[in-house]
Amino acid sequence: MSRRDREGAARRLMEGTPPPVPPDLYVEVVRRGSRMMRRRRAVRRLMWLLLVAAVVVFAVWAATVQPWVEPPSETTPPVTGW
Repeated sequence: MSRRDREGAARRLMEGTPPPVPPDLYVEVVRRGSRMMRRRRAVRRLMWLLLVAAVVVFAVWAATVQPWVEPPSETTPPVTGW
């Protein structure tokens, strides 16, 4: 089949009437779409919950460990007896 034949066949398909849609297709699409939206919403809420939990865990860890404080020096012994 040459390019010209393929173009002609494609034009005939596009110019013709579209095939009939099954009557129960709309109901099935709405059902699947609403299920997909519920799943996305649940996943989004779960991700926010995990993010908030991670922030809380990090804040508690940072408050107890205090990583910004410099640890005491252990290389020089304390000077006593002056």
